[in-house]
Amino acid sequence: MTELFMDYIRIYVKAVRRICLGLLAALFLPLAAQAGGDQVVVLYNLRVPASKVVAEHYAAARHVPARQIFGFALTTNEIITRADFTDFLQKPLVEHLTASGLWKFGPVDIPGTTNLPAHTEERVVESKIRYAVLCYGVPLKIAPSPIPPPPGTNPPNEKPLKPELQHDEAAVDSELAWLPLIKLPIPLTGPLPNRLYGCTNAALLSPLNGILLVARLDGPTPEIANALVDKALAAETNGLWGRAYFDLRNVQTNDAYYLGDLWLQQGALICHQRGFDVEMDTNAATFPESYPMSHIAIYAGWYDGDVSGPFKQPEVEFMPGAFAYHLHSFSAETIRSPGNRWCGPLLARGATCTMGCVYEPYLQFTPNIGLFLEGFCNGYTFGEAAWFSQIAVSWQTTVIGDPLYQPFNKGPMAFHDYLVRTGNPLVEWSVEQLVNLDLARGAPRVQLEQFLENLPATARSAVLTEKLANIHDSLGKPSSAIDAWQTALKLHPSPQQRIRIRRTLEEKLLAQGRKADAIANDQQLLIEAPNYPGKTEIENELKTLQPPTATTTSSTTHN
Repeated sequence: MTELFMDYIRIYVKAVRRICLGLLAALFLPLAAQAGGDQVVVLYNLRVPASKVVAEHYAAARHVPARQIFGFALTTNEIITRADFTDFLQKPLVEHLTASGLWKFGPVDIPGTTNLPAHTEERVVESKIRYAVLCYGVPLKIAPSPIPPPPGTNPPNEKPLKPELQHDEAAVDSELAWLPLIKLPIPLTGPLPNRLYGCTNAALLSPLNGILLVARLDGPTPEIANALVDKALAAETNGLWGRAYFDLRNVQTNDAYYLGDLWLQQGALICHQRGFDVEMDTNAATFPESYPMSHIAIYAGWYDGDVSGPFKQPEVEFMPGAFAYHLHSFSAETIRSPGNRWCGPLLARGATCTMGCVYEPYLQFTPNIGLFLEGFCNGYTFGEAAWFSQIAVSWQTTVIGDPLYQPFNKGPMAFHDYLVRTGNPLVEWSVEQLVNLDLARGAPRVQLEQFLENLPATARSAVLTEKLANIHDSLGKPSSAIDAWQTALKLHPSPQQRIRIRRTLEEKLLAQGRKADAIANDQQLLIEAPNYPGKTEIENELKTLQPPTATTTSSTTHN
């Protein structure tokens, strides 16, 4: 298995070098064109009434033409047999697309290569759509065939499939993604290479080039599924703001699983350059439940089997439009449960979009999260970024969220001007992002400190005052930093932000020898957050800071 993983690490290291070299320039290239509902077909399950409700809600929100909404009589289970998938979804969908004039198949001359002679293929030659949206109730995954299929055929001079890849179960999304190639003799065994992996022109991600951008509006309830487009539209209007969190495993570079950490490191770099405050955990364990995770715009981490850490809390501070992803082989084994695996719980707690695996994919065939964020943060739609980041289709990844979602469809200044003009309170985040962008470019911290100190909005914003405190601290001004953090606590921070500031203050106060203030700070934290998962830790710290007063032992009188 190590050989299998290491082959792909070599490929991805080259890709990451390319991303790093072009990152700063790429972030400010012209953004991708705005996608519209006329580019979408919407699919629902005729046997699940809520499925049609979700389809109609999405179609109305995105202005999808009525002739591009199709219902299919499918199983009501999350899993569908290969035969039923083929007979009741895959083939009928092709018939609908061609009959409605959305697709036209025709012969395409393919030039010869070293491995293949010149030949003609029947492929999609005209397409009016690029996206397919599967609505709540459409099955999630295809069951393995009862009889193992024969090994996949390989072109000459290519290695045969590894034994562990010789099976045909798959995510419905991923199996539909190669639908434009349905007239070709595509083997169902193992992953099918995605020739558009890492494509730098979003417009090429099209049925004309062999890929349909499939995503689903789904989750534990139809209400959660409906909300995915609502939150996406809100973020497209107001921007995606907040903080970015990355949870690495800290594996060594010679480890077969280093690839996962490499992707996450790259994602963190992209978010930093985009202007997010980035927090990165490099411990082997995932974020502890007590970690104060506030204002989540982007989360990516690995590798727990079921939802854990801060995401186990009944309320998670996801911002409107948040993307959240946890890499695990079975993160989307089910998406109906709000408490098991990852995709369902993340959606139930407020994430707007995610991805996951329905069966064992093997690491190199999971989405390259660094590549995903490179596209997403540069204006690709969610659907474009999701499929541009996957090296294979006909495999195990499900993509959950509005595929048209495009939160970076405007530059930072355009969003900022809009928020100022409309008096939107989210303007505090656009100011913070502009400060972070200046920091990323190497602007003097003293200038940014002065800017925030003189900005009237800082005095009203817990977000900006906390940012000012952090800049004071980085400039070696501990007293100013402590004053600013204490001021931020009076400006109505979010519950998790309040905990983070209190925990930071404890450390900084003790470093300044202000033991009594640190004790008062911790006592106040226990009052403000009585259900804080780190309560026991705080109580133990207080015992250390406040040793019990020595008691006088009474003497015993003897007669």
